Amino acid sequence: MPQGNQPQTRDSTHLPSTEEMASFMNEAIQEARNGLEEGGIPIGSVLVRKGKIIGRGHNRRIQFGDPTAHAEIDCLRAAGRLQSYKDTILFSTLMPCAMCAGATVQFGVPIIVAGENRTFESSREFMEKNGVTVIDLDLDECYELLKQFADEHPSLWAEDIGLEHIVND
Repeated sequence: MPQGNQPQTRDSTHLPSTEEMASFMNEAIQEARNGLEEGGIPIGSVLVRKGKIIGRGHNRRIQFGDPTAHAEIDCLRAAGRLQSYKDTILFSTLMPCAMCAGATVQFGVPIIVAGENRTFESSREFMEKNGVTVIDLDLDECYELLKQFADEHPSLWAEDIGLEHIVND
């Protein structure tokens, strides 16, 4: 534990350029669309190291019947075991939830680029308090994709974010 309960400083010197952010976020959006086409929740993620995607994933909770199959977790699983995450950047179409933020902190991912934080405000503060650099692009495309799903499938969305919902889809 860092002295004085201060967050460990993470190396965020490898911040992506504006063009890289747009390109990699488009890949995450494609992952979200892939999930929607499979009948799942449209949230996508990619893990990048040195300008290359090393893992990609999308929310598969519905498809796999697995409550932990969020996009960021699916992406980290796809990347496989890494000795270090210190030079990686995780892109996600939605600001990571508590579970995914916990994985980010646990494995030392230093930078998160989120497509939006309006649909479900989650764990930005937790990640920042733990030394993660968080960039919220606040993209309408990410917001609208997920908002439409949440409006059309309120009980599935409530289930995904850990809330009870009495209406069945």
